[in-house]
Amino acid sequence: MTKKISPLSTDALAPSVSVTHVQSCMHNPYPEVLPFIGQQRAQSALDFALGMELPGYNVFVMGEAALGRFTMVKDKLDAHSKTRPTPKEWLYVNNYDDHREPIAMFMQAGQSKELADDIDEFLDEVADTFPAAFDNPGYQRKKKSIDRDFDNKYNAALTAVEQLAADKSVALLEESNLVGFAPVVDGKQLDDNEFAALDEHLQAHFINAIEELEDALIEALLELPRWKRESSEKLRNLKKSTVEMATKPLLRTLEHKYSSHIGVVRYLKDLRTEIVDAVLEWLDDDANSDENKDDFDAKGMLSDFFAPNILVEYKDDDPAPVVYEPNPTFGNIFGKVEYATSQGTLITSYRSIQAGALHRANGGYLIMDAEKVLANPQVWDGLKLSLKTHQIKNDLPYQDNSVGSSFTLKPQLIPLDVKIILLGSRDLYYTIGEYDEEFAELFRVLADFDYYLPSSDKMQYQFISKVQDYAQQTLNCTLTAEAFARLLKFSYRQAEHHTKLSARFADVLELVAEASFYAKQDEVTQINSEHIDEAIAGKQYRTGQLSENMLSDIQEGHTLIATQGKAVGKVNGLTVLHIGDTAFGTPARITATVYAGADGVIDVEREAELGKAIHSKGVMLLTGYLGNKYAQNFALTLSANIAIEQSYGYIDGDSASLAELCGLISAITQLPINQSLALTGSINQHGEVQAIGGVNEKIEGFFKLCKMRGLTGEQGVIIPNSNRVNLVLDDEIVAAVAAGRFNIYAVQSVDEALTLLMDKPAGALKDGAYPKDSINGLALERLQHIANVVNGEDKDEDKESEKEKDA
Repeated sequence: MTKKISPLSTDALAPSVSVTHVQSCMHNPYPEVLPFIGQQRAQSALDFALGMELPGYNVFVMGEAALGRFTMVKDKLDAHSKTRPTPKEWLYVNNYDDHREPIAMFMQAGQSKELADDIDEFLDEVADTFPAAFDNPGYQRKKKSIDRDFDNKYNAALTAVEQLAADKSVALLEESNLVGFAPVVDGKQLDDNEFAALDEHLQAHFINAIEELEDALIEALLELPRWKRESSEKLRNLKKSTVEMATKPLLRTLEHKYSSHIGVVRYLKDLRTEIVDAVLEWLDDDANSDENKDDFDAKGMLSDFFAPNILVEYKDDDPAPVVYEPNPTFGNIFGKVEYATSQGTLITSYRSIQAGALHRANGGYLIMDAEKVLANPQVWDGLKLSLKTHQIKNDLPYQDNSVGSSFTLKPQLIPLDVKIILLGSRDLYYTIGEYDEEFAELFRVLADFDYYLPSSDKMQYQFISKVQDYAQQTLNCTLTAEAFARLLKFSYRQAEHHTKLSARFADVLELVAEASFYAKQDEVTQINSEHIDEAIAGKQYRTGQLSENMLSDIQEGHTLIATQGKAVGKVNGLTVLHIGDTAFGTPARITATVYAGADGVIDVEREAELGKAIHSKGVMLLTGYLGNKYAQNFALTLSANIAIEQSYGYIDGDSASLAELCGLISAITQLPINQSLALTGSINQHGEVQAIGGVNEKIEGFFKLCKMRGLTGEQGVIIPNSNRVNLVLDDEIVAAVAAGRFNIYAVQSVDEALTLLMDKPAGALKDGAYPKDSINGLALERLQHIANVVNGEDKDEDKESEKEKDA
């Protein structure tokens, strides 16, 4: 015989919190610094990864949001970074042999800025010196000597031609660097009209003479281009020597200062040659027209061509960098090259190279969200390639797709020494491992964050001390012992366990912050338990419109749910809806119908493609239970439909399988079910009731409906016995149970649930049979009858009985 199930006592409905223990913790703050509470497994994994200097020991931090993943990682990295040396600084300088491939150069902390300042000062002096240096008397004297040599050769050639012209009564004319000839008669140069008035024979004489003179002029000036080249070369050499003499002492000082740095010495050596050409091209008045002088930025041109481009810089004794990249795009991680438009064309230079997160974190640590990194395949592939080659792969072609065939750069690659920490969910970790074989090789350390913390006295002690510090330092307020007790209960509720606290400590701090708002409204600086309750109620009110609407639909009769009376084939199931960051329970009517046939148990939700796989599995188990329980001596044959009424969305989970089975057995036996009770739980084929999730929300959802209609003392909820440890119910429900106005039952088997629902013994199997008037006995009899009807055995039995009567 099935034992009678009594309602749970109030002690089983929520964990107890000792206010005395809370007061003791408050008056004796935790003696050690508490950067984080719990998560020893994850902390150990991080310590191991940070201690391993070998490649491949990057970290995947696995856990859900609000578990404090980022806080712990940041604290660990900040502490460990102080034990590591200050990384090298990296900068790019121009490659004068190939401007497309800038040269990467490293320096010690603080040296890059010093070098940049020295080069800036050097360029200032060059810009101040030129073109003024070309006005120096010594330079002008040498320049005039060169010009004089050219003029002498030129004048000598013209003098010889001029003498020849005089012998032919022709004058040589020179105007605006143009040389011409004019006839002379009686010592007077003739103009065109006067020449036309001459005798034809005299005209012919002068024409022939001028032609001869022009030939002589060409012959005399045949070497003029060479004279000009020689003069220009001498002038250029003079200018080069002048520039070299002016810049050599400045560069010699820098070369001596940085003599121990081979890269800088090579850079200054290249600069020594290139600065001469740059001055001659940009700072020579003879090379620049007066029109462009006002718009010409000499210093800017020199800086763009010679000044180093510092990517990352540090100060002496800086710790290793700890960088968090919130938006891990390709450019933000690997750096990018900026482009400018000039006359409709995109242009760039080594000065436009921008550092990425890998540059800033080089020599230290880089934290990123795994989901965002994997959202872009090029980013993930580039990151893996950089980790495998130990170089920052900023030369990948993806970055230049948008600029087409414009001038692009291929900067020299920078060595990479960084430890990557990815933050991601449990599902994402296993998905990456399944689809990417290289993942396990590159991220060998898993820091797994647990959802729960053990509710030991020490953990409660740390919990209270941490909240106390937060309230005092951030909110400028304190909490009472009762408020701490309420917070602990809130954490138990988050964990849904009597002996475990939730690891979502961020939710606790958020609740304290919201409670401080209500304390300020009361013009007090101490948060008490009422303020905590106000904060919880306020959040429920802000997010509770949908749940209230659903209860209102039930109250108004739009959704059919009975909380009193009895009905055959109808049972109140309990469901949980998750919308955004809120979850709430709501009852749902489950109905079952049974008739003679061979279709088996049909899941209406599955047939309508609204039932997901786990829910369908739960319904399929019903057939296994019925066959194992009742059909040992005959073939299980029936047609039954099971539906969750007025459900128009997708349904998943097997927590309704207990309610569905009870509704099905009610339909089979035609025994009514008490509608004052609602139930939840999953079953196996042997009729054992198994634990489900969201038990607190489910109970509270049905309680709110019963309260809305009026508590009768007969109403209650049936839950799996294994969920007793998960009960953390509101004080209002605990009070209602204590007053006998609401009941909560915990069952271990289907028989116990049936006994409660139908107020009739389920019946135990004895000598191969169930008691005739028990629930199981009636079910067995009805199932056998349906099987006989379907298989035609009832007709044969009727014929046999008629024959016996006739005889």
